[in-house]
Amino acid sequence: MKSLIAVLAFAVTLGSISTASAQSYPSRPITIVVPFPAGGPTDVIARTTAQHMRMSLGQAVIIENLTGANGNIGVGRVARAAPDGYTIIIGHWSTHVVNGAVYPLPYDVLKDFEPISLIATNSYLIVAKNAVPANDLRSFIAWLRANPDRASEGTAGAGSPQHISGVFFQNATGTRFQFVPYRGAAPAMQALVAGEIDMIIDDPTSSLPQVRAGKIKAFAVTAKSRLAAAPDIPTVDEAGLPGFYFSRWHAFWAPKGTPKDVIAKLNAAVVAALADQLVRSRLADLGQEIFPREQQTPEALGAHHKAEIEKWWPLIKAAGIKVE
Repeated sequence: MKSLIAVLAFAVTLGSISTASAQSYPSRPITIVVPFPAGGPTDVIARTTAQHMRMSLGQAVIIENLTGANGNIGVGRVARAAPDGYTIIIGHWSTHVVNGAVYPLPYDVLKDFEPISLIATNSYLIVAKNAVPANDLRSFIAWLRANPDRASEGTAGAGSPQHISGVFFQNATGTRFQFVPYRGAAPAMQALVAGEIDMIIDDPTSSLPQVRAGKIKAFAVTAKSRLAAAPDIPTVDEAGLPGFYFSRWHAFWAPKGTPKDVIAKLNAAVVAALADQLVRSRLADLGQEIFPREQQTPEALGAHHKAEIEKWWPLIKAAGIKVE
């Protein structure tokens, strides 16, 4: 009986320590791991949100850029970190969906993380070189169908957003074309402007300036609504390819096992940041659309993450996309 009482007392003590720890959180700086170089879109989103999160949490929020393997090194570091809320990751569609299907990873992109919050998303543009004999999406698809395997799409490499969205486009339209990999999205865009390839499905931040300069043509935005920055470009629904939605979204995660109270405090800090007008303005300048308040919960991120894996993994695996 005495041993049972001792065990129960020890359990109560552990529970009290855990509760006290969660209540005092955070008591020291928090690190957000950005698995990409400084200055890129993910880094800017992290720094913009972190600046406001510092005020809500009452602690320094440090950005650590840990690059390599298309984000896998930084994500892996957080998967192995102590689940105490002091090390979290900002990731996106590629790091937490695509990479799980194309790389042999030592962690599970879904099961080894606790969702904190969705942040923002950006849709893509279907663009082509000016010499393509089509001025709208319907006629472009017709041209591709009439010329199987003769056209080409530039990508930032195997498993990149341009590559996977291109496979999605082929499946949705019944077209076939060649994929031409480049050492990043910027060189691929340069090749399109130069007329070396026929098309790209690309981020508006790089493609829209070229459209505005008249160097390439835009057929549609891969979303349900038009871009605020380019209201003259139709949606895929309007352009004749209904349901062809493609976007790259960002979110925050913590290591698996992080206490729910700690997750709640982190979530509240993110939600407060995303409600701030300066933060919203800066993200809008990046072409980012902030998720509605009801989608900024840990539960919403968990459901969205699972749904995205269920949508994209079968397509990626059927196409045999692998990265060594």
